[in-house]
Amino acid sequence: MTLLIKDMAPDFTVSTGISSVFSLKNQRGKSVILYFYPKDNTPGCTQEACDFKEAFQDFREKNTVIIGLSKDSIKSHLSFSEKHDLPFYLGSDPDGNVLEKYGVWIEKSMYGRSYMGIERATFLIGKNGKIEKIWRKVKVKNHVQEILNTIKASL
Repeated sequence: MTLLIKDMAPDFTVSTGISSVFSLKNQRGKSVILYFYPKDNTPGCTQEACDFKEAFQDFREKNTVIIGLSKDSIKSHLSFSEKHDLPFYLGSDPDGNVLEKYGVWIEKSMYGRSYMGIERATFLIGKNGKIEKIWRKVKVKNHVQEILNTIKASL
């Protein structure tokens, strides 16, 4: 399934902590940045999370919620979030159901070996639940600023 701009974002509910969940449908009336990343505590993923942390207040002022999603466990997410003092949600999708819905569970290759993995991607979901912008094959450097600029330009 390939999602396009103006499509309704597929709804999902994921665990974000020991006894907490994040449901996309409960975010209506707010914009949502849904970013997919491969693995907690790796250099690129740590930089991306810290960049979102630095811009968190700017996004909050624009009525925008941030959630990062990977297959990592809640325990891993809690440790990662605590270590870097992250002020936003990290959701766990261990079975890859949300990854599949958003088309970010893809075949990758390294050193001639093929394997399945998470494509670093970001979806900007509008207040009405529709996808407003999609960034695929994200390069971490300047990505968060590009998202912020997109949100500012749309106001």
